[in-house]
Amino acid sequence: MKSLIFLILVIALGVHYYSFEFLITLLVISFLIFFHELGHFLAAKSLKVKVEVFSIGFGKALLEKEINNTKYRLSALPFGGYVKLKGQDDLSPSKEVFEEGSYSLLSPLKKIYILFAGPFFNIFLAFLLYLMIANLGVEKRVAQIGGFSENSAAKMAGFKEGDIILAINGVSIKSFDEISPLLSGGNLNILIKRENENLNLSVTPTLGTSYNEFMQMIQKPLLGIYPAQNLTTIYYKGLDGLKYAYEESINASLLIIKGIAKLINGEIEAKNLGGIITMVDVTSKAAGISLSVLLLITALISINLGILNLLPIPMLDGGHILFNLYEMFFGKKVPLKVFEYLSYGGMALLLSLMIFATFNDILRFMH
Repeated sequence: MKSLIFLILVIALGVHYYSFEFLITLLVISFLIFFHELGHFLAAKSLKVKVEVFSIGFGKALLEKEINNTKYRLSALPFGGYVKLKGQDDLSPSKEVFEEGSYSLLSPLKKIYILFAGPFFNIFLAFLLYLMIANLGVEKRVAQIGGFSENSAAKMAGFKEGDIILAINGVSIKSFDEISPLLSGGNLNILIKRENENLNLSVTPTLGTSYNEFMQMIQKPLLGIYPAQNLTTIYYKGLDGLKYAYEESINASLLIIKGIAKLINGEIEAKNLGGIITMVDVTSKAAGISLSVLLLITALISINLGILNLLPIPMLDGGHILFNLYEMFFGKKVPLKVFEYLSYGGMALLLSLMIFATFNDILRFMH
């Protein structure tokens, strides 16, 4: 009853602040959890492991139906979910079951296969979402010069406002954000369109100060140009769509890994860490903009879930993968007491991070 009251309260507050876009956010989060657990579920089923419970959400079951000895649940607390396998108990590893269809009978490699399937499904889902975005069309700024910075290398090389950049050293350009990755310290041959004429101009970028994706100041080659405010919709069809989805999935994954590394080594302040409130806020706002933006945010969150679940922290999939790798290489399981202490430590760490991230969220909204 308490779980149901909490759910109703969460929905009421969400609808109050974000209107009915909040309901879309709940559906998005539930779908991401479902897809993650579906990965574990299908992997377990492929190895003939009995799945006792497949739950979207935690707490009291609002809906439950048993099919082929598996209980499918929709639970009251929507921000999570789990698959319960026969013979698997994270906090009580001594309660192994050596019967047919039990997780306990599997080799470490097969267990890793089941554990990895959940995060992999999240990353694969993001790939599918990026593929949808590619076909729906991506709004980007036209590769047109709208202005120059002081001491601009491009202006000194003869570029003018209104010039449209078509290619850099033979590489075709579709949007303004494709320019920066192609810049180097050497001389560049740039094909531009000026009015009804195509021209080739040579320019050597100058080293200047800019910002990376984490808003950190860095030194990088610059042309010293600003984009025009024109937007264009770019469609990626066929193989181009597959390439776009693959590259966006890889880039998003690497961005998250870099972000985690920068948080750990202190390059990014911990106050930038966001939690469930930030996720709900961003997703709800995206739902009110357009379908493409909502799909983009959903893809990013899905990759986040996939990468974060692979971190080598006990209680996460990555932590259990690490335990099984230990068993593979050393021919024995992690000692029971060590496993239990690490599991409880991992739970405490995750709970602390959740509380800290939620506290950050609250402070951001207060300001």
